[in-house]
Amino acid sequence: MNRVLIDTNIYSEAMRGNPDVIHALRYIVHIGIASISIGELLSGFKAGNKEQDNRKELGIFLDSARVTLYPVHVETAEHYSSILNQLKRKGKPIPTNDIWISAVAFQHGLPLYTMDKHFSYIDGLLLMP
Repeated sequence: MNRVLIDTNIYSEAMRGNPDVIHALRYIVHIGIASISIGELLSGFKAGNKEQDNRKELGIFLDSARVTLYPVHVETAEHYSSILNQLKRKGKPIPTNDIWISAVAFQHGLPLYTMDKHFSYIDGLLLMP
């Protein structure tokens, strides 16, 4: 895959040294990350005892020429509302932040690289194998 949006857990696994995730990320030309994921990461950093180190590491990652940060816009909210209603009709709730991350993937036509299986409940969402 040339372009993907990574879920928060993929960033976390890469920073923990997961060899499978690191290997996959090496071959991706364009790595996108949603601002929602940044919020999740910062929250985790604040709860831990290495906040400054983790922030510095995240800054280095975000400064990479291969990485793009995707903010939330009105168009993202349109995708969010569609996904949320689809999941409600199916009776398959997933965490709210994951709906927002999916909305960013839809908005930008990016497959999502994640370790969470519940993203498969979202019709039409492309997932990285």
